[in-house]
Amino acid sequence: MASVEIRFDRLDVEPAEVAYLARLLDAEECERAARFRFEADRRRFIVRRGRLRERLGERTGQAPERLAFGIGPFGKPELPGGPRFSLSHSGERMMLAISDVEVGCDIERHRPLDDWRAIADRLFAPGERAQLAALDEAEGRAAFFRCWARKEAFVKALGQGLSYPLDAFEVTVGPEARLLRGGEGWRIAVVKAGSDCAAAVVTRELPLRT
Repeated sequence: MASVEIRFDRLDVEPAEVAYLARLLDAEECERAARFRFEADRRRFIVRRGRLRERLGERTGQAPERLAFGIGPFGKPELPGGPRFSLSHSGERMMLAISDVEVGCDIERHRPLDDWRAIADRLFAPGERAQLAALDEAEGRAAFFRCWARKEAFVKALGQGLSYPLDAFEVTVGPEARLLRGGEGWRIAVVKAGSDCAAAVVTRELPLRT
């Protein structure tokens, strides 16, 4: 897999840290933050965007507050001139993947979800549904979150988000992460994010250099 830097951060930081990170945001980000109805959602947004700016500033040598982001054709944020990045969050955790090639990442906190089988039946590929159907409730729910993280990481790497049909490709649902169908030219890997989360990263598969 191409070189990918993975960073995890907490979103439940002290008010002084939130205030510092808010000063790194541009006017558009500040407007977006102000539109959140609930304080917790506003805080999480500010910390996500502020940390993103910090990490990319470290990578590029630029001041975080001076970074100017663009938007891809399907709404994926990008940094003109690179590097490529992907940002995900679940609960009070965020995950950031940075690479020189197209990259997608996703983190999913394990949580009660009574209708996970119905969601899988509606959105997942036939092979994934068959794998999940063979598992009991506890194992199946954990496998569902693994599958979801892998699929979301893939569509983020494509740059199309959930506008790309989730049943157009197939991944494993077990501990080993592989793209089984519809992912030619891409590679997927599990990322350890703790026992209460599933996480994955997807990048372009590069030819070997000799």
